[in-house]
Amino acid sequence: MKKVFIAPRKYVQGRGVIAEIGTYLKLLGNKPLVLWDDLVKNLVSATVQASCQKAGLEMVEVVFTGEATQEEAQRVAAIAREQGADAIVGLGGGKVIDIAKAASVAGNLRLMTVPTIAATDAPTSAATVWYNDSSDFTGFECWTFNPDVVLVDTQIIANGPPRAFAAGMGDALATWIEAEASYKTRAGTLAGGSSTQAAMAIARLGYELLMEFGIEALRAVRNGLVTPAVERVVEANVLHSGLGFESGGLATAHMIANPLSNVPECKGLMHGEKVAFGIVTQLCLDDDSDVEEAHRIVDFLIQIGLPVTFADLNLAGVTRERLQPIGDACAGEGSLCHAHCFPVTADDALDAMFAADALGQERKSLLGKDT
Repeated sequence: MKKVFIAPRKYVQGRGVIAEIGTYLKLLGNKPLVLWDDLVKNLVSATVQASCQKAGLEMVEVVFTGEATQEEAQRVAAIAREQGADAIVGLGGGKVIDIAKAASVAGNLRLMTVPTIAATDAPTSAATVWYNDSSDFTGFECWTFNPDVVLVDTQIIANGPPRAFAAGMGDALATWIEAEASYKTRAGTLAGGSSTQAAMAIARLGYELLMEFGIEALRAVRNGLVTPAVERVVEANVLHSGLGFESGGLATAHMIANPLSNVPECKGLMHGEKVAFGIVTQLCLDDDSDVEEAHRIVDFLIQIGLPVTFADLNLAGVTRERLQPIGDACAGEGSLCHAHCFPVTADDALDAMFAADALGQERKSLLGKDT
């Protein structure tokens, strides 16, 4: 049985490390293309330009158009070719970073990712999640290699939206829960083989850090503070989750979250928020789930403000018929639900979603969070 583990070549995290971006970019080339949106550009452009100038780099700036479409990736790659760029930097959120990854492959460019929020594990992964112009999820694509450098400035993260930080914990919390389920069947991973012990250990460590330090870290981020708890949770959200999901395996949590992106009422939700409900669904689906641990996980999600009920997803009163396409996807060919050591039918998936809603309502009531 082939085991595969993949990872970025260099990971750098700490307060103020954005000021060193030129030093690390110099390792990749001399003419980097920097992809960012207007908001991020206004936030960090002075620091980035000064660092690149100090390193003797000629910087090409491209503004992201707002959606992770294949057309956007082709546009950015074309600009890189026209300008003679030899490296690319995705600086911003997960969609900016995913487009930078795709453009780096199309243009044969070295790649750096610089997340400004810790909302997903996109910065470390070798995959791009595709959407269309209507922000509907259309699939994902795995690339040959991970980014060359991942640069994570924790002060920028701490200054960002607390909601994004919490959503990142939802995405990261699923890593161990899904990897553990996948390991029982030695299911294939996005890395191209079965899981290594290293991937499982990293996934478990991320889970433990989140459960111990997540609430404290979110409190600090709400005040724009960088504390040891914030450093640990950023590492769990970005590094541990990225390594763990690619080399450890995915299962029902993400299989529920991805099609929720195409439900109109869920359009305004962040990826990790949808994954959070997927976690609760998986816990209700898997008969190996420990009840006390499941309650602890759901309570944690509630305490950091992540969705655990249909109402939290803007789907209060949703019918089974309305969710049938998600159930069908879970049972269909290529579903991540097939990573489990038991078959999953459409009815199984739908029952688990409604059970998750009931469990979420009960735990919120017990915690006094039902309003």
